[in-house]
Parts: sequence; structure tokens; C-alpha cells
Amino acid sequence: MASLDSPNSPPNCSSFAIRETTTHHKKMASLDPPNSPPNHSFAIRESTSQSFLRSISTKETSFAGFHCSPPRYSTPTLHTSPLSSPLRSFNPNPSNHTISLDASYKCLSSVLKKDGQILSIAISNGIIYTGSDNNLIRIWKLPEFAECGVLKTKACTVVALTVSHERLFAAYGDTKIRVWRRTWDGTLKHVKLATIPRTGGYVRSYISGKDKMMRHMGPITSLAINISDNILYSASLDKTVKVWSISDLKCIENIPAHSEPINDIVVADDGILYTASDDATIRVWRRNFCRGEWPHSLMVTLPAKCSPVKTLTLTADGGVLYGGCTDGYVHYWLKGWLSGQLQYGGGLQGHTHAVMCLATVSNYVISGSADSSSRVWTREQDGQHVCLAVLLGHRGPIRCVTAFLGHSGEEVEDGCTICTGSLDGVLKVWRVTRTKSASGRYVKNDYFELDEGV
Repeated sequence: MASLDSPNSPPNCSSFAIRETTTHHKKMASLDPPNSPPNHSFAIRESTSQSFLRSISTKETSFAGFHCSPPRYSTPTLHTSPLSSPLRSFNPNPSNHTISLDASYKCLSSVLKKDGQILSIAISNGIIYTGSDNNLIRIWKLPEFAECGVLKTKACTVVALTVSHERLFAAYGDTKIRVWRRTWDGTLKHVKLATIPRTGGYVRSYISGKDKMMRHMGPITSLAINISDNILYSASLDKTVKVWSISDLKCIENIPAHSEPINDIVVADDGILYTASDDATIRVWRRNFCRGEWPHSLMVTLPAKCSPVKTLTLTADGGVLYGGCTDGYVHYWLKGWLSGQLQYGGGLQGHTHAVMCLATVSNYVISGSADSSSRVWTREQDGQHVCLAVLLGHRGPIRCVTAFLGHSGEEVEDGCTICTGSLDGVLKVWRVTRTKSASGRYVKNDYFELDEGV
């Protein structure tokens, strides 16, 4: 392990390298002072050649000089959960979480298709879709994780994917959304339905001066579906969220949601919309069931500790909202069961650079970061978060992540399977398993010591 910078030295964000270690039993040599304030200079900004990787914030340092060594092919090996990331030791004091030593993980598969950077991922009914900065969407079948198809278009850069009711929605770098219908007639097939906004409708809106209403003026960053209302949301760097009717694929509303570019959106089962932006806030929107020009109204604005918010995720019951920020923290808010109000719960510390993607399944939370690592957390019944594992192996920032319970399609609660896509062009599949003590309970450690030479 290379030497660590002292706690008082500023982090070097212009260039760094991540080494894939074969053993994770060595502990870090030092801890940050318990009372030291969070360092908000960990943020990483994309270069001009990576124009569709979330947004470009004026509050972030440059991606120029970012070291991304070629991917290494490795056979599946078993590891125990390390205590900290390679670049900075883990300090459990600032937030309400602990570290578990009773979890193991292994890399099940590592695939490089030379499609360029992997930018988006979605999972539905045992099928995984991945999008990259070329014009292909690759289709993978679980549990064997075998490639079973490719969707090809003339447009490039698949920046966002989402699936609902056997329909696949894909946002591209040309600010348009392509829609496919999935069928299971003996074999898996995809039929392209439409491209939105439709050309004819856009021409008419351009003539009438409403073209800004019909299409985004900047790259799309995220897609989300409100299943109950049958509508599709799209967020963009143009600081707006557009609302599309899935039945006729028409834009029915334009929401000027933030003062800075919007990086991610999620929708709860109750129809509440959450938007994350470079203005360091998360905004909560409610859809009013009335006829008017602005059916969506702002409920509350959640500050994110002066750090641009890059990614969001919700627990299945909508009780916890997680936001990944450029300072390396994963902040979370708890929803009151009676009042429905969101209250700040704390921040999960561990990443050394911007958190670029999040995913939840059951009580697991998975974060992917520009420091080339993924962290797997679990939320206990007492509200504490336990860091189960730090997944190392990618040679570039982790841009997208998804997860599902069990292994090989088995629905078991003792672990989860995780898929991570990185800017190094590699797609990895991980298996994280949490072991039990002799009493049958999961063990967590509230304190640990650092011994040199261990």
C-alpha cells in the first residue's frame, strides 16, 4: 500500500491511481482526527471529453489528468470486507454507522466489450440493460449473466435507462428518448416503438414558439417513471424536468426545477418526485390532480451540506432517501410515518471522491464513486448503518450500479448481487454475503484498532 497523505495535507484531486489488491486484511496506518471537518475538496469534475457524465459543476475540480489504467481481468476470488478505502482511512465517529467484519465478497464476472465508458444500467425481470458512450444497449440474462441481445440506434451515448411494464426507455446524447417494447414469444425480443419528442410534434411546437416545452435544451441525465400515473420524467442539464405521458408519448409539463443542472431524479410509489442538483439541494415535488399549467408543486427543499448532489435512491418503502454528493458523503433523510416530513438522518463517510451512483435493495445501500470503489452498507433496525464491504477492482470512476437479492436468482436475505459499470469500460458482477454468529445474529463492531503489520 502506498503511503497516505497526512490528515492536514490537501487531497490531490488532479491525478490519482487505484490499485486492485489481492488481499484486504491489511489495515490503514492512521485515522483522520475525530473532530476534523469534512473536506469538501474531494469533488471531481468531468473533462470536456466526458460531457455526459452527470453534470459539470462549477464547484468541482477538473477531471483532467484523472488516471485510469487498463482494466485487469481477474478470476472470481473471495475477500473479507476491508476496513477502509485505499485512499483514506475510515472514520466512524462523524456519522451514525459502524463497520462489519463479518461479511465477504467476491467478483463473479468481469466483462470488457470495448464499447467505451459504461454510463447507465437497469434491471427488470431477470434482464440487465447496459448503455455506454457508443450506440449500443447490451442485454444480459440472469442468473448466468450471459449476453442475449443488442439494441442499436444511430444516436450515441446512452446516458440513462429505465424499464416499466415491459417497456424500455433510453435517453441518448442527442436529448431524445427511444422507447422499446419487450416481448417473450419463445425468445426475448425488443420492438422499437417511438422516439420522443416526435419529429412532427416538435416541428409544430417550433413554429408556435413552444419548442423549449417539447424537448430538452441540454443533455438528459436521468429518467424515472411514475407507475400509478403512467407518466415518465426526464431530467436534464438545462435545469428542467419534463413530464411525458406514456400513453401517447407527449410532453405534458415542463418543470423549471433548479437554478443549476439537475443530475438525478427518483419517484416514490406515492408519486412524490425527488430532484437532485448542482445547487447543493434536493427538492421534493407533489403532483396535484387538477388541470392547470403547473400540476407539480414544490413541497420542500432539502439542503445537502453545501455539496452538489449527483445521485439519489429511495428504499422500497420510501422511508429513507439517500443522496450521493461530490464531497464523498452519502447523506440520508428519514421520512416520518405520521407526519410524512423528511428529517436529516446523517451522512455515510468513506469515499474519497464524488459519489456518482446509488442503489438500494432490501436493507442494503450500494454506492459507487469516482474513487473507483463501491461501498456496500446495510441499515440495521436501530437505524445505524454498517459498512459491509468495499468493492475494489475498477480502474476508473464507477458511473452506474444496480443490485438484487440472492445469488443466481435465489431470493435469500443473507446477501445481495451487485452490478457495477465504470468509465474504464468494464462491467463487474459482485456477490456480497453477510455471515452470522453462533447465536444466529449478524455481528457488527462499534470500535476497531489499527495495528501496523497486521
